[in-house]
Amino acid sequence: MDRRGFLQTSIGAALAAPFARGQARKPNVVVLFADDLGYGDLGSYGGKDIPTPNIDSIARNGVRFTNGYVSCPVCSPTRAGLMTGRYQQRFGHEFNPGPAQQAQGDFSLPLSETTIADRMKAAGYATGIVGKWHLGYKPEYHPMKRGFDEFFGFLGGAHSYLDAKADQANPILRGTKAVNETEYLTDAFTREAVAFIERHKQSPFFLYLPYNAVHNPAQATEKYLSRFGQIKDEKRRIHAAKLSSMDDGIGSVLGKVRELGLEENTLIFFISDNGGPTRQTTSKNDPLSGFKGDVLEGGIRVPFLLQWKSKLRGGARFDQPVIALDVLPTAVAVAGGSAGSNLDGVDLMPHLTGATRKSPHDLLYWRFGAQSAVRKGDWKLVKIGDAAPRLYNLARDVNESKDVAASEPGKVKELQAAYDAWNRQLMEPRWKNQRRTGAQPGSRSEEGNRPRKRRRGRD
Repeated sequence: MDRRGFLQTSIGAALAAPFARGQARKPNVVVLFADDLGYGDLGSYGGKDIPTPNIDSIARNGVRFTNGYVSCPVCSPTRAGLMTGRYQQRFGHEFNPGPAQQAQGDFSLPLSETTIADRMKAAGYATGIVGKWHLGYKPEYHPMKRGFDEFFGFLGGAHSYLDAKADQANPILRGTKAVNETEYLTDAFTREAVAFIERHKQSPFFLYLPYNAVHNPAQATEKYLSRFGQIKDEKRRIHAAKLSSMDDGIGSVLGKVRELGLEENTLIFFISDNGGPTRQTTSKNDPLSGFKGDVLEGGIRVPFLLQWKSKLRGGARFDQPVIALDVLPTAVAVAGGSAGSNLDGVDLMPHLTGATRKSPHDLLYWRFGAQSAVRKGDWKLVKIGDAAPRLYNLARDVNESKDVAASEPGKVKELQAAYDAWNRQLMEPRWKNQRRTGAQPGSRSEEGNRPRKRRRGRD
């Protein structure tokens, strides 16, 4: 497919609505971030058995990205990239830290890095985070020391949905104080997000809502389980219930924005932090190969949606590669703030409105321990450990089943040289994950699950 021609043939007519004039205030920005959601889990990405009408409404009212990526196939590094707009390996944040009791002392998003919340606050925004932080446990790395005015959630990588006191080292916090939350955790996060919007309806706000759904543990309430009695596989039924609860929550957030008359002037992102750990949760990465923890497409290509009703007409599809690093420069640009000059992400708005026909990114890169990948146009080079690099043409082979390295040596050389030049700019990891250090894809997830055979696409 001619990527550079896509804007003219599809985006041009469908997206490029005129910019609204005379708006009295800066646009609000909401970043909805799912956890461990597979590429094929949503209705808008081909899912069939779990209705997700509210998340899908963002695609209907905005833009669906078919080549949306994250910068790492596991949780914490992806969040470090999202928060900074920079490849997280530039500051040594390459792996997950492990549970709070085991995390190495230097685990953190470094204080030398400026976060999206810092930049939005400097632009005059009220800033709030509701949900999972996973970027440092010590007081100096708390979200409210990193640009957020308000925080409700937990600092670690996972949490019980049913018992706020299940992990004493990782409590549910309001600000810096532990609370005994009694609601199902997804519902509690929704409640707090809606309340944040209500409190700040009179001034521009930035809300980061990183749900822990649909991450393990496999817990759901009867309210949501009862919707899926037709699903006989208990693991799949719980996964469906968790996804349905998050979809309900996003519906409440979108509904509050609409109720307050803010929908036209609110930029909304929806992204997952990595691909689904299919065997552990029954998530679906169809039609992609690989899982969470892999630099194959199933680990790094994710649902990626954007809505801004006063600026972008709905129902559009954008096929050029984008990455979660783009959230910061896009949000800060629409806020009229300063994003600096050392970012790896780009402002997506000129590409979506047709102001430019250039691709947002010439190249995208991944390094996760012994795994690496680089994408240029439709070509992707993957290297796992000491094995020879594998080359795929994603336009013809999205499942990464046909290695064409032998027939395209020039392309292998070109992409390897690009990757090597990028890799020389990076730091060594500041800590090693105790359970996974980027070993062969499919060996285990970062939670320490048993080794599994690599399978393609679906369970």
